[in-house]
Parts: sequence; C-alpha cells; structure tokens
Amino acid sequence: MAIAKAERLMNLALCLLGTRRPLSKRELRGSIEAYMEAGNDESFNRMFERDKDDLRELGLVIETVENLDGDTGYLARRDSNRLPAVSLDAEEAAALGLAAKVWQQARLAGAASGALQKLRAGGMPEAGDPYAGQHSAIEPRIPVHEAAFEPLMLACRDRRPVTFDYRKSNAARPEARQVEPWALECWRGHWYLAGYDRDRGAERVFRLSRITGKVRSKAAKYTAEVPDVVTVRETVASWAGEGGDRSALIRLRAGAGYPLRARATAVREGADGWDELEIPYGHGLDAWLVEFGPDVVVVEPADLRADVVDRLRAVAQG
Repeated sequence: MAIAKAERLMNLALCLLGTRRPLSKRELRGSIEAYMEAGNDESFNRMFERDKDDLRELGLVIETVENLDGDTGYLARRDSNRLPAVSLDAEEAAALGLAAKVWQQARLAGAASGALQKLRAGGMPEAGDPYAGQHSAIEPRIPVHEAAFEPLMLACRDRRPVTFDYRKSNAARPEARQVEPWALECWRGHWYLAGYDRDRGAERVFRLSRITGKVRSKAAKYTAEVPDVVTVRETVASWAGEGGDRSALIRLRAGAGYPLRARATAVREGADGWDELEIPYGHGLDAWLVEFGPDVVVVEPADLRADVVDRLRAVAQG
C-alpha cells in the first residue's frame, strides 16, 4: 500500500511539473493509472484531494487556476519549485561531510550518504569530506540502538503526536504516555525525547532506552506550542541531570564511575577505597546515580539520598 501511494504521488507530481498549462481533474484521471482504476468519481475525488494535500505538505507548490469556462485546473510551475543553486565554501562542505560520517552507523546512514552524493553532484568540493582518506585520527559516531528512534524521528519531523509505553527508573511496570514530540537529543551517550505530555499537561523528557513496545503515531494536530530548538536542548540537559544549581556530595568506589568523575567539580581521594565527589545536582541526577548501583553512596543532600533509596527499593521489588 505504501509503495502504491508513493508511486501515485510521484506520477501526480510529474504530471503537474511537466505540463505547460493547467490540467483538469478529468485530464489527470486519464493520465494516471491509479486514478483510472478508482471505482467511481467520489473515490477518485477523495484520492486526488488527499494526494494533492500530501504533495503540498512535502513542499511542492501547486497552483489552482480557473479558466474562462469556469473549469479548475492544476499545475506546478518549475520556477516555483526549483531550489536556488547550492554554494558551499570549504568549511561548510567539511561540516556536512563530518555530519554524514557521524550518522554512518545509525538508521540515517542511507539518507546522509544520499544527501552527500547529491551535494557533490551539484558541485560541492571534494574536500568537503574530511574522511575521504583511508586513515583518520578521529572517527565520530552517534550509535542508535533503540527501536523507538526512527518512528520518533519521523513523528518529530511530521509533527504527529505519538503514544508509547514508558517505564520510569523507579517503576516496576511501564505506563502509557501520550506525547507531542518536539525533538530528539543525544546527551552523554543516551538519546532523549523532549515533548509535551498530554496527560500531565506539561513538557517532559523521555529516555529512549526506557520506551517499551511500539511507538504509534496519531493523525492529529499539536495542542501545545513547540519551543525553540535551543530551549529544547536546555530542557534535555536539565532533565538529564545537567545544569544543576546545587551541588551533591557522593561517595564513589575507587576505580568506578568515570562518567561521574568527569562531571565532578571537586574530588577528594579516600584511604578506605572510596572517593568523595562534588557534582552538579539537577533534575534526573537520582535516576543516573541508581545506574551505578553499589558503587555510589549519596552523602547529601538528604532529599537526593531519599530519592536514590526509593528508586533502588523499587528496582529490588520489581
């Protein structure tokens, strides 16, 4: 079904782009096989209107023209649907080549590679690929292992609400969430979704590794305003435990917890096999500390210690 619709949309786009005069519905129906096979006029009209709206959502500029006889015709002028020439300097081309390399092992690998080839065909300097040689000192990667990544990426792009089951770190069972997805952000090796939680009526951040089952999109409009991308990144950083306005004192087993050591503002080596660290205390720190299990003990503040203990008890009982 998806292939048949894509072929139908492509044929309609080619007809509208290839004509020098507006084409009526009758002419378009006689030119596209899928329309000719429509059972009746009503079915054809519904199919045509949906296809026309889909092409417009994809960015095709379709004009509606009424002739002297009152008939309505459609066309897509080439000058209205032609992108300006792409001109990149060496630094811009290098940045794009680097971005394509980053996605090489993720689900966007095909799209990134295809985009890079098209840019090169359009005149992008070959120097734009900083990894053209066989040997590189740096090999950037953004691994994507979560099955939820691709459907959420498409939902963010298409602005479609989604539903999924989500298990919080202190919960034994997942619960259903209805979310208007804003953006996906990779933070310290983990992927997060920022969006508007309809059930709670507020913005929320979800770690993709805690999404269970399938992500289902819904054909509906957003009810909340989508913030600027910079604000979304700040939100993810806050919920991921970054940007805290307080400090927490923890004891960390010697030789363990290197990510925590990298964030520490102060480290005091202990003689009993435990070190004391001061780290920024922001939202989500308790969930992160739980992941280090018996290698971490929270000294203060008391509310953080209590949250970590509650999460560990929930895990033990779950």
